[in-house]
Amino acid sequence: MAAHRKPRPRSAPGTRARTAATIALAGAATATGLEGTGHAEPQLTPGQVKAKVDQLYQEAEVATEKYNGVKEQTRAAQQRLGSLQDEAARKEDRLNSARDALGSYAAAQYRDGGLDPALRLVLSDDPDRYLDGAAFAERAGDRQAAAVTRVRRELREIEQLRGAARVELNSLQSRRAELKRHKKTITGKLDEARRLLSRLTAEERARLTQDDGTDRASRASAAGRDTLQAPGSAVASAPSSRAAAAVSYAYQKLGSPYVWGATGPNAFDCSGLTQAAYRSAGVALPRTTYAQIDAGRRVSRAELAPGDLVFFYSGISHVGLYVGNGQMIHAPNPSAPVRLAPIDQMPFAGATRVV
Repeated sequence: MAAHRKPRPRSAPGTRARTAATIALAGAATATGLEGTGHAEPQLTPGQVKAKVDQLYQEAEVATEKYNGVKEQTRAAQQRLGSLQDEAARKEDRLNSARDALGSYAAAQYRDGGLDPALRLVLSDDPDRYLDGAAFAERAGDRQAAAVTRVRRELREIEQLRGAARVELNSLQSRRAELKRHKKTITGKLDEARRLLSRLTAEERARLTQDDGTDRASRASAAGRDTLQAPGSAVASAPSSRAAAAVSYAYQKLGSPYVWGATGPNAFDCSGLTQAAYRSAGVALPRTTYAQIDAGRRVSRAELAPGDLVFFYSGISHVGLYVGNGQMIHAPNPSAPVRLAPIDQMPFAGATRVV
C-alpha cells in the first residue's frame, strides 16, 4: 500500500519576494560594511605622509637607475645587432659575386661539351694551340676550385653572423621587456607618492617642501641666477678646469625640473644631471649612479672638493655634484627641482673625483 505524504504548505508569492529582498539587503549591508572596513585607509599625519613619499621616491630612484642601465644596454645591443646585419649583408654581396663566377665556369664547361682532353688533342687541327688552351683550362679549373672554396667560406661566415644576430635579437627583446618592468615600477611608485601628497592641504604640502629645502632652491634659482652662473669660490677651488666647468654648469641648471630618465638640457634625473655637467666639460661619464662611482678616483668625505661626485644610500641609488661647504647640487625627485642641499641630508655612501 503506497504511503501518503502530507503536502508541504506553499508560501505566498508576496512572502517569498519579501524574504528574498530581506536577504539581499542584509547581504548588501554586510558586504558594504566589510568593504568599508577592509579598504578604509588610516588618516596619516603630514609627517607620516612625508616619510612614505620619501621612501617611494627613493624606491622609484632605484628603479630609475636600473632603467637607465638597461636602456644603455639596450642601445648597445641594438648597435651590435645593426653591425652584425650590415656585415652579413656585405658578405652576402661577396657570396653573390662568387656564385656568379661559378655560374660562368659552369656555362663554359657546358659549351665545351666536357670532352676528354686526350681525345681533343687527337682531333685538334693545331695540337700546339690546343696544348696552350689546355694549360689555360687547367688554370681556370684552379680558379673554379678557389671560387667554390670562397662560396663555402662565405656561407659558413654568413651563418655564424646570422646565429650571432639571433642571439643579439633575443637579448634585445629581453632587455626591452626589462625596460617595461622598470618603467611600470617607477610610474607606480610616483603615482602612489602623488596620491599621498594629494591628501594634504596646499598649506601642508608647502610646509613639507620648506622642511626639505625646496623653497631655498627655488629662491636661489629665481632670485640669484645672475650670481650663481659664476659661482666664484666653488669654481676657484675645484681641483681641475673640467671640474670647475661641471660645477658652473650645475649652478646654471638650478631650478630645472626633475624628470626620471632625463639627461638635459632642460630636465634631469640625478645621474642625468651629473652626466650632463661633465659632458659640458668634455668628460663622458657613464649613465648610472652605480657606474659613475667607479668613473674616477675614490675620495673620502674629508677630502671633498668642488666637482666631486657624492653618492648616497647603500645601493648607490642617488648622486649629486659637490660644490663646497658641505653642499651639493642635485636633482632630488619629482616634487623638487634641481637645487642646493646639504650632503648630510641623505645616507652618505661615498665620493669620486672624476678628473
